[in-house]
Amino acid sequence: MRIDLHAHSSASDGTDAPAALVAAAAQAGLDVVALTDHDTTVGWDEAADAAGRHGVRLVRGTEVSARSAGISVHMLSYLHDPDVPALRDELERSRRSRVHRAEAMVERLAADVPITWQDVLDHSADAVVVGRPHIADALVARGVVPDRSAAFAHLLRSDGPYHVPHYAPSAATAVRAIRAAGGVPVFAHPGADARGRVVPDEVFEELADAGLAGLEVHHRDHSPAQVERLTAIAERLGLLVTGSSDYHGDGKVNRLGENLTEPHVLAAIEEQGRLPVLGG
Repeated sequence: MRIDLHAHSSASDGTDAPAALVAAAAQAGLDVVALTDHDTTVGWDEAADAAGRHGVRLVRGTEVSARSAGISVHMLSYLHDPDVPALRDELERSRRSRVHRAEAMVERLAADVPITWQDVLDHSADAVVVGRPHIADALVARGVVPDRSAAFAHLLRSDGPYHVPHYAPSAATAVRAIRAAGGVPVFAHPGADARGRVVPDEVFEELADAGLAGLEVHHRDHSPAQVERLTAIAERLGLLVTGSSDYHGDGKVNRLGENLTEPHVLAAIEEQGRLPVLGG
């Protein structure tokens, strides 16, 4: 069974509509795919309809923005009830803050490069969550940079002069909110040191105490040393180990199915989650 538990649609910063994402998963030979858009569940219904048509099982999820020790981190929430206030309200607050942040960054950028807020809106028409990837797409369209990667390497880097932070709950708060909503929290790409600083080992103990279920160990952005480190941490703390693509369509080079999750891990996630995995 081929299981990919981290993919994004155009509801956040992917380029495929939710239905097109599911179709792409079927084309890639996946049996199970998780839709995990940033801070939103708006694509769930469309993806569920497509899953039935394409014979792909669907894990409904969200990638929750959070912070730990001053570091931006992400928690994957699987199979939670989207109507529980503990998580729903945090996601709504994060979405609003992301939009305000994007507007502020565009204002800063516009002093030096040709870009307007309307440019960004033109590249985020289907998105509930407007973020840096949409600014990157606007910069590409304007010919300022050749692609998204170049935009993030320079103009949109988190330590650059145009960066503006956005609200995100603490990682422990996010984990507790996910559990309160009946979800299964898994730390997304926790060792991706090329993205910036990574959390120290003791943070995983704190999060395990808060209810963390697993670590996304097998990810394109993890070096062999980080895979070894994270596997050891998961074994020591009794956490699940997942693998996934973090697919964004044309927005990133990541391909569906390039890293996979074992079937027994998916079974454990479904056992802990409030919602079922959809499909036969």
